[in-house]
Amino acid sequence: MKLVRYGAIGQEKPGLIDKSGQLRDLSAQLPDLAGEAFAPASLAKLAALDAASLPAVAGQPRIGSPVGGAPKFIAIGLNYADHAAEANMPIPSEPIVFMKASSSLCGPNDDVEKPRGSTKLDWEVELAIVIGSRAKYVSEADALNYVAGYAVCNDVSERAFQIERMGQWTKGKSHDTFGPLGPWLVTRDEIADVHKLGMWLDVNGTRCQTGSTATMIFNVPKIVSYLSELMTLLPGDIITTGTPPGVGMGKKPPQFLSVGDVVTLGIDGLGEQKQTIVAA
Repeated sequence: MKLVRYGAIGQEKPGLIDKSGQLRDLSAQLPDLAGEAFAPASLAKLAALDAASLPAVAGQPRIGSPVGGAPKFIAIGLNYADHAAEANMPIPSEPIVFMKASSSLCGPNDDVEKPRGSTKLDWEVELAIVIGSRAKYVSEADALNYVAGYAVCNDVSERAFQIERMGQWTKGKSHDTFGPLGPWLVTRDEIADVHKLGMWLDVNGTRCQTGSTATMIFNVPKIVSYLSELMTLLPGDIITTGTPPGVGMGKKPPQFLSVGDVVTLGIDGLGEQKQTIVAA
């Protein structure tokens, strides 16, 4: 299934995309795509529905983040060897973990704000994992059973805030609109191999990032298992898993985003995003 949330900011409704690409309303089935809506039993009920019988949504409403009320927004840093190289940092021996504020989540095509005082606004196309079941001390062999699905994420970053302001990457990762997610959540059963997905990102029509989830240092089972040893993962938690090379910070000379720039990005099977940079 492709699960979506649509409507004005703060008024999103749950929906799904049927096989013809039509947006269908799920409001009669559940109040929102949040928390226990991502549990296996809940997803099984949605999968059993006759999509053609659901109300079709007319027009082209705004698409929001496919996950509402995320308990946690967790991120993995330097998870592609070639990205670590362009950042002049060693390949990590275990996952680097930081947090993005859940308030940074936004729709896949919403404007991205350039914060006040920002000088080094950057982009990162990433695969995001959405947790479906409470996970604590789960094995790598069992970890995928705790995953509801996947989505495209742009881990927008302000590098000066992240690196030059006395520690903790969260400072440069959490401004409003720094977490475009979607356009939809694709349930795990729809993806044959999450470790063979092409990914790309363009700035103003110029290709900046080309990569594949095949080159992740720590794969999805490792990430879920590892995090479940550090904290309990809850249904609706989002884990964004790192970016391939081609970020602005790694270019020679570095290239950063300005107001008016347009960023487009996508991952095979998971859809595409488009954001315009605006002043906060």
